[in-house]
Amino acid sequence: MTTLTLQEHFEHTDESVELDSRDPLVRLEALCDPDTFVLHYECDGAAAGVGRLDGSLSVVFATDARIQGGALGVDSCDLIVHAYQLALDQDIPVVGVWQSGGARLKEGARSLHAVGRVFSAMTRVSGTIPQVSLVLGPAAGGAAYGPALTDVVVMGPDARVMVTGPDVVRSVTGEDLDAVSLGGPEVHGRQSGVAHVTADSDVEAIAKTRRVVGLMARAVVPVSVSDEQRDPAATLPEVARRAYDVHPVVDAILDEPGVELHKNWAPNVVTTLGRLHGRAVGVIANNPIRLGGCLNAPASDKAARFVRMCDAFGIPLVVIVDVPGYLPGGKQEVEGIVRRGAKLLHAFSSARVPRVTVVTRKAYGGAYIAMNSKSLGATNVFAWPGAEVDVMNPTAAVRILNRRDLVGLDGEELAAAEDRLAAAHAVTTGGLSTALSEGLIDAVIDPIHTRDAISAAITNAPADRGQLTNIPL
Repeated sequence: MTTLTLQEHFEHTDESVELDSRDPLVRLEALCDPDTFVLHYECDGAAAGVGRLDGSLSVVFATDARIQGGALGVDSCDLIVHAYQLALDQDIPVVGVWQSGGARLKEGARSLHAVGRVFSAMTRVSGTIPQVSLVLGPAAGGAAYGPALTDVVVMGPDARVMVTGPDVVRSVTGEDLDAVSLGGPEVHGRQSGVAHVTADSDVEAIAKTRRVVGLMARAVVPVSVSDEQRDPAATLPEVARRAYDVHPVVDAILDEPGVELHKNWAPNVVTTLGRLHGRAVGVIANNPIRLGGCLNAPASDKAARFVRMCDAFGIPLVVIVDVPGYLPGGKQEVEGIVRRGAKLLHAFSSARVPRVTVVTRKAYGGAYIAMNSKSLGATNVFAWPGAEVDVMNPTAAVRILNRRDLVGLDGEELAAAEDRLAAAHAVTTGGLSTALSEGLIDAVIDPIHTRDAISAAITNAPADRGQLTNIPL
C-alpha cells in the first residue's frame, strides 16, 4: 500500500491512498497553504512555526505523537507558550495540532506545572487573537483541556478527547468503555459540544480548519460584483405552520455556504461562519425542523458562545428568527434553561459588533427578546411580510384570554371560534403595523432584498454602540 505525507495526501485525488504520518512538521506543512510554512521552534515533543491558512498569516504548532504518545513535557510546553506569545505579539491567529497523552509521567509535577502554563497562556490571549485547535488523534488529560480552552475545535475521525483513558475509567468507576465511546467525534460533536467541527478524514479536517481561520482572521475579501437576486424565502413551505430546514435560507443569504459550527449539537439553532458581500459574518438561525425551532438550554448555550466569539473578533452578527418560544418542561428547568438562557441575553446585550435581525415568520415570547431584539440593542430589525411578533401564538393566547367564551364548544365550532378570536388578537397585539409603529421593527422588507438590507445595515452601523440610549426618567 502506498503511503503519502499529509501534504501529498491533501493534494492527491485517489481516496484509496491512506494517510500515515504523525510527524509534526509534515502535519504543519499540510495545515498551511502550500509553500508558506516556516519552522521557528522544534524540541523533544513539539514543533512550531508560522504559515498562512487560507491566506491568513498564523502561528502554528503541533505535538509530536511519535514521542511518548505526544505527552507534554517542560520543553514542549515552553515551546507552545512561546508560540502563543509570538501570535500575541504579531496579533495573528494561533492554531494547534493536537495528539497527546497529556503531561509526561516521567517529569512528574514539573510537567503538570508546565501544562498549567500553557493553560494560562491560552486564557491570557482569549478574545484577543483567534485560537483554533485541530485534533487528529487521542488527546487526554491536559491535552484535552488545551483544545477546550480555544475558540474553535476541529476533530478528525481518529480524534479522541477525554479527561482519562478507558483503563483508568474502568479501574475507578467500573465502566467498560472504549476510547471512541469516551471521547470520539460523535460524543463531542453531537452530545457534549466540545467539538465545533467534525470531519470524516484528516484531509477534510485540515481544509475546514483553514476555512475557519480565514473567516475569523480576514474581515473582508474581494468579491466579484453580481446582479444576482436570491430569494431566501424560496424554499419555505407555503403553509406557515409547516416545519422546514433553515439551512437553505442561511445559504441564500451568504455569498456561498459557510462553515457551520456545532452542526450536530443543539441543531434547533444553526450557527455558521460565512461571508456576505465578502465580509465575514456570523449567522445564528432558529431551525424549525428541529424542536420547532424552540430555544432550549443547550441551544441557548450554543448561541451565547457563538455571539461572544464573534463579538470578540469583530465579526458582525446576522440573526434569522423563526421562533415559537422557549421549550417548556421540567427537563429544561433541570438542564438550566433559566441560567443558560440568561447567558444568551447577556451575550447579545453586551455585544458591540453590528448585529442585524430578520424575523422571517414569527418571534414569540421571551425567545423573541433573546434572539437579538431591539430591546437588546440590535443594530436593525427587519421582518418579512406576514411575520408575527407577540407574547405567544395568537391561538394559544386566546385559549387563555378567552377560555370562558370557549367553554362548551368543541369540534368545528371550537376551531372556528378560536380562529376568529386569534385573528382579532393578532391584529391588536401581533401585527407588523403595531411592531413598526412601536419601533420594534425598523422595516418590512421583501425577502429577495434581504442580503442587501443586512449588508447596508452592517456597513452603516455606528462605530461605537456601547452607550445605552438615553431614557427620560
